[in-house]
Amino acid sequence: MRLEDERESENVEDRRGQSGRRLPGGGRSVGIGAIVIALAASYFLGVDPSVVLSLLEGGAPQTRQAEQGPAPSIPADDEKAIFVSRVLASTEDAWTDIFAQAGGRYAPPKLVLFSESYPTACGMGQAAAGPFYCPVDEKVYIDLQFYQLMRDRFHASGDFAQAYVIAHEVGHHVQNLLGVMDQVSAMRGRVSEREYNALSVRLELQADCLAGVWARHADQTKHLLEPGDVEEAIAAATAIGDDTLQKQAQGYAVPDSFTHGSSEQRVRWLRRGLERGDLRDCDTFKAKAL
Repeated sequence: MRLEDERESENVEDRRGQSGRRLPGGGRSVGIGAIVIALAASYFLGVDPSVVLSLLEGGAPQTRQAEQGPAPSIPADDEKAIFVSRVLASTEDAWTDIFAQAGGRYAPPKLVLFSESYPTACGMGQAAAGPFYCPVDEKVYIDLQFYQLMRDRFHASGDFAQAYVIAHEVGHHVQNLLGVMDQVSAMRGRVSEREYNALSVRLELQADCLAGVWARHADQTKHLLEPGDVEEAIAAATAIGDDTLQKQAQGYAVPDSFTHGSSEQRVRWLRRGLERGDLRDCDTFKAKAL
């Protein structure tokens, strides 16, 4: 990606080195099924298991965080942090334009850099859970060591693959602004676990598509993509498909338990966003076939 001359976002909080305890919260006890769902959400990327458990417990999401001072500025020689800051800035520019064209206003999320663990409005963020978006405080959380995990465990490398991770989580923020996340959350408890998993898949595939829309817009306006970038993102999407991860973990896939979509589905919807570049083409909830 050609990001060297792009601006850095002002919406990055560098909280690395600042950890905290899990915040107290109520709620009913959960069974082994809820724990499995939470761990699956963590394993398949995109959400902190404590966030899922908090919601499954029936308690309100935690909104009080540890006392925080001003976040220190990103060191000038911290290439990884500067990279994600520039990616975030690119998503801000793209979605500001897209929302404005539709007569709306885009309110960008904050991106929080943390290490190991960090208290969030959705529960304790854990590095092992991978990057995730918290709709309560409208922040994206990431431990940059995750990129090493992408390379070593998922064999997904390249700067555009890394940017795709951020863009996918920002896609969840877009869904939050549009009310899509609320609509899906409202179905919890109203439908079976299998049906809710199916809704979760549609939510995640839509975020993949929105990541593609961002990339298309960024390339059209600033020519950020380079040869091989799209292939990097497709390789990443393939590596983190539910079927691929389940086969690696247990030797077989269980489609009814999918929460993010198969590798083929994730690639298809990412490509759809990249090729069409239109938010309206990302309505996975009306799609007859994913």
